Amino acid sequence: MENNIEKGRVERYRNLELLARQVVEGYIVGLHKSPFHGFSVEFSEHRLYNSGESTKHIDWKLYGRTDKMFVKTFEEETNLRCLIAIDTSRSMWFPTERHANIDNPNKITFAVYAAAVLMELLHRQRDAFGLALLSDKIDLQTPVQSRTVNQTFIYSQLEKLLEPRTPDIGVPETTLISEPLHLLAEKLHRRSLVVIFTDALVSDEEQARLFDAIRHLRHCKHEVILFHTLDKRLEVDFDYDNRPHQFVDMENGRKIKLSPKALADKYHDAVQSKMNDIKKKALAHGVDYVEVDVGKGFDQVLQPYLFKRSKLM
Repeated sequence: MENNIEKGRVERYRNLELLARQVVEGYIVGLHKSPFHGFSVEFSEHRLYNSGESTKHIDWKLYGRTDKMFVKTFEEETNLRCLIAIDTSRSMWFPTERHANIDNPNKITFAVYAAAVLMELLHRQRDAFGLALLSDKIDLQTPVQSRTVNQTFIYSQLEKLLEPRTPDIGVPETTLISEPLHLLAEKLHRRSLVVIFTDALVSDEEQARLFDAIRHLRHCKHEVILFHTLDKRLEVDFDYDNRPHQFVDMENGRKIKLSPKALADKYHDAVQSKMNDIKKKALAHGVDYVEVDVGKGFDQVLQPYLFKRSKLM
């Protein structure tokens, strides 16, 4: 049984990597300008020489001092450093009843696949990248590097988010990603592009804190793309069957029963107003705001990223 579970995890990981490659390869077909740019390398560290490999990078001076053969390894000096930050709060698992997959994703599944696709593109462009998973704290932050081993590790961490999960919405929980974003602003010592996937389903007070954290990132000279990730059909258009439904706040567990059609117009206007407010604040802070619908493809992520990258180079 345990072996079958592990086999399933490996298969999902391979599918994630394979899909990312296929999406990027399909996207760049027909481009006249190569996405690859010139790059240089800088010395990174030593490792022991393995018998049979090239002697080109052996550090002979170190050999003279230690009588042991060490090889100089190098890390690519890249054009861009990018940290992909994913909001992992409960609301990102909406809708919980959906068997989420690449063809029918919920918000967290879409964010995972979109992050994998961006990573593949960054890897091909020889840019450095890292991953941060945010709840009310930084649950994971990987180094921002361009090495393949870094990409492999991040895939393994993203794959865990694809595991079937039903959040325990009966227990009140409020996830505030503003605090971990403040920490990221302090921990990123070199100027970077920070890509954030979040549904931003927070109170007005927390929204103010969110943009205070984003302002902190900008103050530290980081560029920011905010991918406002939503299930547009359900969360914006409020497109539900015309019958009574019980709605549960995934963050605090509060419940309300109502008929969606009776409130659809007012709900849509209120949500649209909130989204417009988020967009205005993002633009006011010099942030690239992108509305992302999980029911659509990854072009809505790749195009804004490439446009942003072209402005930074």
